[in-house]
Amino acid sequence: MNFLKKYNIIPKSIEFYNIAFTHSSYANENKLDYNYERMEFLGDAVLELVVTDYLYKNLDVKEGDMTKLRASYVCENALYEYAKEIKLSQFIKVGHGEELDGGKRKKAIMADIFEAVIGAIYLDLGYEKAKEFIEDIVFPHIEDNSEYLKDYKSELQELVQMNKKTVEYKIVSETGPSHNKTFNVEVNIDGILYGKGRGKSKKEAEQNAAKKALEKQANK
Repeated sequence: MNFLKKYNIIPKSIEFYNIAFTHSSYANENKLDYNYERMEFLGDAVLELVVTDYLYKNLDVKEGDMTKLRASYVCENALYEYAKEIKLSQFIKVGHGEELDGGKRKKAIMADIFEAVIGAIYLDLGYEKAKEFIEDIVFPHIEDNSEYLKDYKSELQELVQMNKKTVEYKIVSETGPSHNKTFNVEVNIDGILYGKGRGKSKKEAEQNAAKKALEKQANK
């Protein structure tokens, strides 16, 4: 795990990091009693706290604007970019079927693993070291005003209103445990399916579905 050395992380217990990279498909195939999901839940909370603290101390903006900014830098799209940047995919352990399906490079899995790694660092070395890791990787994106969560829903709504059409979002499935759900959403325009999206929240899934619908409209 050479990326650990790059960020001055010297593990006390490598076991935490082994768990962080273990997908449920790998755990099931190898009859392991652990996977990254609990650690990802913890890492998600640490990430939100560190980003919230940074925004509060460095930006003079209203609560609603801080909420939107935080969502942009902790959403699945952003997490995926952070994971790609430090090349986490090479360490991910997935089951055989998942690997054939490109699981090691799937956006949702890579995003989850990034949070699990934060959880591992927190458990192994404490909050300050986890905070340093987040500062090194996430804060440059905030300072560069990188955009990961564009308001595609509003853009789609304006487009359909111009054409006097109606847009409707429908949750078609929810997967995963209660603390770590993934939502799948369809967006219909005048009853016709225009896009599908997934996300860690209903809002994120709807945004991704709206993005697909806009792309379909642009390609007409």
